[in-house]
Amino acid sequence: MPKDARPLDAGIAAPEAVEALLAASRALVGIAARSLADIDPDVTLPQYRALVVLAARGPQRVADISAELQVAASTGTRMCDRLVRKGLARRSRPASDRRVVRLTLTAAGRRLVQQVTDSRREHLAAVVAATADVWHPAVAPALRAFAAASGEVPEGEWWLGFPSVDEEAEPADA
Repeated sequence: MPKDARPLDAGIAAPEAVEALLAASRALVGIAARSLADIDPDVTLPQYRALVVLAARGPQRVADISAELQVAASTGTRMCDRLVRKGLARRSRPASDRRVVRLTLTAAGRRLVQQVTDSRREHLAAVVAATADVWHPAVAPALRAFAAASGEVPEGEWWLGFPSVDEEAEPADA
């Protein structure tokens, strides 16, 4: 074993785990891209990711979305402008502080996220079924821990009653 290849608890070397995750991430991005393209080819993966942030965290300032996606504020603003033009998000001002402008999912944005998630789930189920003989009971908990360590919100927590704009008060003037 190379000096920098320290074993993990399961006996796999860290570099081997990283390489396996790189390959898996390419496959997962491909599944995400195909699922999104099948539902709405006019929405890019970064735009979809912004919608997922809104679904997971509720109404957000554009600056918060930009920070979450690790893009420049101007890039985040342009991306959010496009989502608003496409009717997938809407700017709104909370009644508690009318100076703050937040982006919120519309019903169409919420539907898109749900449809793409459902499509991804179907694709992943097919891949898992095709590889069922190599799955170990520790894989699912390891992947959940990996997602948590990377800052992902568990899917079960996404839809904790964040209202769509259709359920909120007046939209912002913009």
